[in-house]
Amino acid sequence: MVLGKVKSLTISFDCLNDSNVPVYSSGDTVSGRVSLEVTGEIRVKSLKIHARGHAKVRWTESRNAGSNTAYTQNYTEEVEYFNHKDILIGHERDDDNSEEDLHTIHSGRHEYAFSFELPQTPLATSFEGRHGSVRYWVKAELHRPWFLPVKLKKEFTVFEHIDINTPSLLSPQAGTKEKTLCCWFCTSGPISLSAKIERKGYTPGESIQIFAEIENCSSRMVVPKATIYQTQAFYAKGKMKEVKQLVANLRGESLSSGKTETWNGKQLKIPPVSPSILDCSIIRVEYSLMVYVDIPGAMDLFLNLPLVIGTIPLHPFGSRTSSVSSQGSMNTNWLGLTLPERPEAPPSYAEVVTEEQRQSSLAPLGACDDFERALPGPLFAYIQEFRFLPPPLYSEIDPNPDQPTDDRPSCPSR
Repeated sequence: MVLGKVKSLTISFDCLNDSNVPVYSSGDTVSGRVSLEVTGEIRVKSLKIHARGHAKVRWTESRNAGSNTAYTQNYTEEVEYFNHKDILIGHERDDDNSEEDLHTIHSGRHEYAFSFELPQTPLATSFEGRHGSVRYWVKAELHRPWFLPVKLKKEFTVFEHIDINTPSLLSPQAGTKEKTLCCWFCTSGPISLSAKIERKGYTPGESIQIFAEIENCSSRMVVPKATIYQTQAFYAKGKMKEVKQLVANLRGESLSSGKTETWNGKQLKIPPVSPSILDCSIIRVEYSLMVYVDIPGAMDLFLNLPLVIGTIPLHPFGSRTSSVSSQGSMNTNWLGLTLPERPEAPPSYAEVVTEEQRQSSLAPLGACDDFERALPGPLFAYIQEFRFLPPPLYSEIDPNPDQPTDDRPSCPSR
């Protein structure tokens, strides 16, 4: 393309972050400059910007329509989030080559500022998938008489923030499953799997601590494993296209027959991935942690624990105080407080109620005559007798512990 005297046309954003990467959220103001450098005097009809944000999906499927007949079905859908246009120089009409209302730009470098606000409504996070994308961009167009327009497009990133410091994302996720293997008329013992993670919400770069117990009462060698999957779902014309991708994985030790393995916080790190997209009508991006037992020659035993990848990390106070801090500001003086290592015993009964108070309380009160007449005699005597008896002695050890029951069949001795 012959640009004539136009040396360059560039777009730059007024970035507020340290990485100098244009990143915005719903309601933010996007501002920047269009820079035009020319080597001589030029006449310009207009210099415009066009900003747009939209989600778009597209895929094709082959269909058979009878003998030796096939056709391709296209599935497309689009959601527009905003569409903004502005004129930096000149006027709206660009369809003629008249010399009227032209603007003269002298040799050198010239900058033209632009600014617009993103909608306050939730926006989908920028995303590039196999069958669709969510994109935001600004395009500059320079129109001159008798020349083709000079166009330049530059994308910027939008994050729809997900704060994992919310009660629903701080709740633990857990599950239990069991599988019995059968080979002809012989049935081996079960393979059991129990897994738990501390919360549902995480951010990229964090490690998920996995607590699991795998018991192998079968006759086969099995291997416990864990993986993080990303699931991309695309919707168009009532159809859905799904893509599942492996994000991260780990492998435990092989378990022979009769063996048990316990994961006490085994860590699986989340790599840099796109946050979850949950509010877009045509694109969804979801994550899950699969803890499973790899069984040779049989279907794997697996547990799916849902995950949400957010953008606002866990509050430093931890999961319990995070849900509180998300609803209001946290006093910084709490930083110096710590919980005691062991609970203190409650005060003794003698420190609270003296013997004189107890004896006097047992005397009938005139004000209670009506109450006494309203209750049966034995019941009122029971209340009077035990109203001020001391509580049981405090003990840090339960004198009557519940006996755990385990209905699972035990592994056969080897």
